[in-house]
Amino acid sequence: MEKNAELVFIPSAGLGHVAPAIEFAKHILDAGECLCISFLIMKHPADFGVQRYLQSLSSHSRLRFVDVSIDPKTAAELLSNKDRFLYDFIDGHKHKVNEFVRNKLGSTRLAGFVLDMFCISMIDVANEFGVPSYIYFTSAAAFLALSLHFEALRNTSDYDYSESDEELPILGFKNPYPAKILPKPAKSVTPSSILYFDGIRRFKETKGIVINTFAELEPFALQSLSDSKIAPPIYPIHPVVNSDDSNKKQETESIIKWLDEQPNSSVVFLCFGTIGSFEPEQVKEIAVALERSGHRFLWSLRRPPPKGKIEMPSDYDNFEEVLTEGFLDRTKGIGKVVGWAPQVTVLSHSAVGAFVSHCGWNSTLEGVCCGVPIAAWPLYAEQQMNAFLLVKELGLAVEIWMDYVKDFEGKNPVVIVSAEEVEGAIQKLMENGEENELRKRVKEMQEKSRIAMEEGGSSYTSLRLLIEDFICNIS
Repeated sequence: MEKNAELVFIPSAGLGHVAPAIEFAKHILDAGECLCISFLIMKHPADFGVQRYLQSLSSHSRLRFVDVSIDPKTAAELLSNKDRFLYDFIDGHKHKVNEFVRNKLGSTRLAGFVLDMFCISMIDVANEFGVPSYIYFTSAAAFLALSLHFEALRNTSDYDYSESDEELPILGFKNPYPAKILPKPAKSVTPSSILYFDGIRRFKETKGIVINTFAELEPFALQSLSDSKIAPPIYPIHPVVNSDDSNKKQETESIIKWLDEQPNSSVVFLCFGTIGSFEPEQVKEIAVALERSGHRFLWSLRRPPPKGKIEMPSDYDNFEEVLTEGFLDRTKGIGKVVGWAPQVTVLSHSAVGAFVSHCGWNSTLEGVCCGVPIAAWPLYAEQQMNAFLLVKELGLAVEIWMDYVKDFEGKNPVVIVSAEEVEGAIQKLMENGEENELRKRVKEMQEKSRIAMEEGGSSYTSLRLLIEDFICNIS
């Protein structure tokens, strides 16, 4: 087969979608020498760190990044309709994608389109060129099962769980699922949920769904999906996400130097993702919890954007403006407060023994694959479901507050998680050292993760089956 067989990758615009998709693309290139990849970038008006991340990447001879962004003014205007923005934003790029494929890849043999879970309308473009589409699902297999479950349910009833305390039987879950922590699209039928599930329905038009998970982590959800026969073939390929920013070398060196001085498994790491931040009242409660716990800590503390603004958090000029008076002096030597932190690098360090996390799926995988138990503090999107999965289904985390939801628009009174709740979760993760049963389970899953990626392992095998399918499209 010719060397110029091409895959077209179209990720959604957020860093949590772009970064894992790029890692997945690298795995394909490492395993499939006959494939090249064009990675099409759609710039979000708020960016969310995507451009800085792309600039930090080293070049690859068979991976190219192509800007297919629409006019920034047009993109910004779409933000006025928040329910439709994501879908209209992606639809608005279809002509740009079509032009690129027609003009730049016209003589190239196409192996398929690999589409982000939200870029479903790009199936139409793939169909124009007569090539199959695949979904790259950046969340858990359990979330795919839940989404397919509610997509089927909406065909039979108008459900409303927005105020419900019910516990529901849901595809992919062994335990009854609390309605109050359902992801927003599944709580009730709304204009935005209709758009979401219209996209989920189209998953069935694709040739396969690639999931950012591995078989040993989610055996029940994956088996449930297989048994239900409501989805195309599923490939759990388990790419390891590494979105650490090499442009921040000085900050990284300072953090690693400090960690090097700490005993093994002694540090609690607090980090809440690309857009995770808290109001001053909540920051003070976390500070009290850390001080009372007596444990060493590394805290990635970010300043929230102005209320109502869709922006990334920023670094504080002076942490004392938001922390409890005297906190930095009293915890000097056992704690370190930083702004941005290289999450994967930190979690990989032997000094880290616990991870207080928002339970974004990328962060969840990083914690598990680095063998660090998690204290679950979800903020938005499907993170409450991820927390339930970790705590109740898999036994790999403890709960801080599973049904916490951050109000990014600042329309409601600030909900405060108490210092006692935060400290209690930390103590559960850190008690008994290496004999902690939760820590043992996470270490066992870490080893399963490593084996899954080795030759003959579940993820290794799944990836090669997927590559064989790509090749069949052009042979």
